[in-house]
Amino acid sequence: MKRNATAVWNGTVKEGNGHLTTQSTTLNETQYSFNSRFAEGVGTNPEELLAAAHAGCFTMKLSAELTQAGFTPEELKTTSVINLDPSIGKITKSELTLTAKVPGISEEDFQKYAKIAEEGCPVSAAFNFEITLNATLV
Repeated sequence: MKRNATAVWNGTVKEGNGHLTTQSTTLNETQYSFNSRFAEGVGTNPEELLAAAHAGCFTMKLSAELTQAGFTPEELKTTSVINLDPSIGKITKSELTLTAKVPGISEEDFQKYAKIAEEGCPVSAAFNFEITLNATLV
């Protein structure tokens, strides 16, 4: 399976702007700029997209693990915070925070499956930086 996205940029890094389009066109010429990346400008940015990819991948992987173990999650809600250190120009961490409603599961089993999903998610495997997980069963 292959998926693709296209980025177009016009102008200098600070004054220019660009847009992103994904294969599915869910993002269709979605704007991004220096301000949307390093300030609070309108548009998306690469770190936000990595956060969405990581949260989505991890949550689907956890659902698969729980389902395979005989549990039906009522709700899995994951936030990923991507940390970009501008002083070194490097992404240093993805912090996953999960809140889950899974009827009938013990805290021990929940934590076990959450860890399996965090380590087995294809996006986690692709990242070359620290990943943390804070999983809460409610």
